[in-house]
Amino acid sequence: QVQLVESGGGLVQAGGSLRLSCTASGLTLSSYNMGWFRQAPGKEREFVARSRWDGGSTDYTDSVKRRFVISRDNAKNTVYLQMNSLKPEDTAVYYCVVVTGQSPKYEGLYWGKGTLVTVSS
Repeated sequence: QVQLVESGGGLVQAGGSLRLSCTASGLTLSSYNMGWFRQAPGKEREFVARSRWDGGSTDYTDSVKRRFVISRDNAKNTVYLQMNSLKPEDTAVYYCVVVTGQSPKYEGLYWGKGTLVTVSS
C-alpha cells in the first residue's frame, strides 16, 4: 500500500520560508517522478513542481520559479519542497504526489493527504 505523508506546513509571514517534506512508503522512490500540487481556498488544484526519478530534471509552475526548489533523497524515500520569499497567494494545501504525464499536463498517480501552508501579509 502506497503512502505519502507530508509535513512542514504551518503559518509564516510574507517573505518567509518553509520546507515541506514528504516521506513515501510502499514504493521505491527512485522508480518514480515525484512532485507537489497545491489547492488554494476556492480554487482548483494546480501543479507546483516536479522532480524526475533521479533528481536530474525539475519543472516548476511559473508563479514559483526562482522561489521554490524541489529536491529528493531517494535513499531516505523523501521528497522536499523548499519555499522561499513566500507570498499570501501561496496559501494552500500542498500535496505530495507521484507524478505521471508530461509538461504541461502532469497528473497524480498517488496522493498524500496534504499539509496546510498559510502565508500572512
